[in-house]
Amino acid sequence: MHVIIDYGMGNLASVQRAFEKLDVETKISNKIEDLKNAKSLILPGVGAFRDAIKSLEEYELIDAIKDEVAKGKNIIGICLGMQLLYQRGFEYGDYEGLGLIKGNIEYMDIKLKIPHMGWNNLKFKKDDPILRYIKEDEFVYFVHSYYAVSDNSELVAYAEYEKNVPAIVRSENVYGIQFHPEKSGETGLNILKAYKEIIEK
Repeated sequence: MHVIIDYGMGNLASVQRAFEKLDVETKISNKIEDLKNAKSLILPGVGAFRDAIKSLEEYELIDAIKDEVAKGKNIIGICLGMQLLYQRGFEYGDYEGLGLIKGNIEYMDIKLKIPHMGWNNLKFKKDDPILRYIKEDEFVYFVHSYYAVSDNSELVAYAEYEKNVPAIVRSENVYGIQFHPEKSGETGLNILKAYKEIIEK
């Protein structure tokens, strides 16, 4: 069983449906015992970094997530869920993140329209199993105004939107996806298909 973490701010049903299409058995839960018993963790999210971190604190999930990841359990963050994996976020203030990936979440201060919303093609930075079933320049669906800023040592794939926007990142057993794979058609499902193979090894 793979647990989709429910902290009151995720597009839980659509994420669950995407995994169900791939025959990945998931459970939506915010119970610490379920996180401990899960094969892997899925952290979705829609909204602001500040509100999400406060919600995770209220549900007492932060230490539970960190403990399970420290044991080597896989976690994947999707959209806002990816941003929460970083050390700090600056949306409506300065807030500490989960600290599972080095770097910060900062506003996309660019001339192009914000939020970055719609289809954008992926550029590959390094080889990774999660890219197994897709080719470079396939399109995925983004909706965000903040993005990850780091030394890019964890960068797997990015999108060009005036700046290079980290789209898929990985730090050992921690994956982050800035776009919405569950809204990205066949390409999104192929990314999740590859991730399924990673977590079910």
